[in-house]
Amino acid sequence: MKSMGKHDTYSRFVTSEMLRQTLADEGFIQSLPRIPREFFARNALDVAPDLLGLILAHKTPEGTTAGLITEVEAYAGPEDRACHAYGWRRTRRNEVMYGPPGFAYVYFTYGMYYCFNVVVASEGMPHAVLVRSLEPVFGMDLMLKRRKGRLPLTEGPGRMCQAMGIGREQNGKDLLGEELFIARPPKELDISFEILTTPRIGIDYAGEAREYPWRFVARLRGPRAQSESAEDPQLPPVEVN
Repeated sequence: MKSMGKHDTYSRFVTSEMLRQTLADEGFIQSLPRIPREFFARNALDVAPDLLGLILAHKTPEGTTAGLITEVEAYAGPEDRACHAYGWRRTRRNEVMYGPPGFAYVYFTYGMYYCFNVVVASEGMPHAVLVRSLEPVFGMDLMLKRRKGRLPLTEGPGRMCQAMGIGREQNGKDLLGEELFIARPPKELDISFEILTTPRIGIDYAGEAREYPWRFVARLRGPRAQSESAEDPQLPPVEVN
């Protein structure tokens, strides 16, 4: 099974404060170039680290929110015991995973919160990447309202979906569209950040797959931007609330 080493360095992005200043206009957010379909038409292990440093945005009647993707997990289809499609399992819930790449797979878990995934690989090959955390760059007031003032805003998949207004209605949405999309940040914003790899979180049932280092975390300059401790990303996750 594929593994990636720690401390791979990508030169892409600036500090959170500069990001917020640059992306302060909703029209500018909407004008950002969408990630093309072919980007997503690859193995989950290839797409997952490449999602770090991209912008996830969601336009709703309440307003637009957006954040820098800082933490993801890869789920590699029928051979991955932690994947919803392990052993080619196909249900109404995971049907979108079998569709074309570049669509949203949103599911409800633990009877409490939603998780947002990006469908990747080729149609019929059910791979997905779970987006676990964002660094907010636009619409923080709306995020706070949705989170009822609770912090952190977007660390962990449940908090992230709540802050971004992502729920069941977004399942199956085309991520190249106008409502829910993944876009490239402005080219002029460019610094380095580390990508750390660790085992995925909350999959103790998955046998040897629970040890695969398929969680990818971007260490950005500035505030903590992943769902674990900033000092050690392998510490247990904080509770979703």
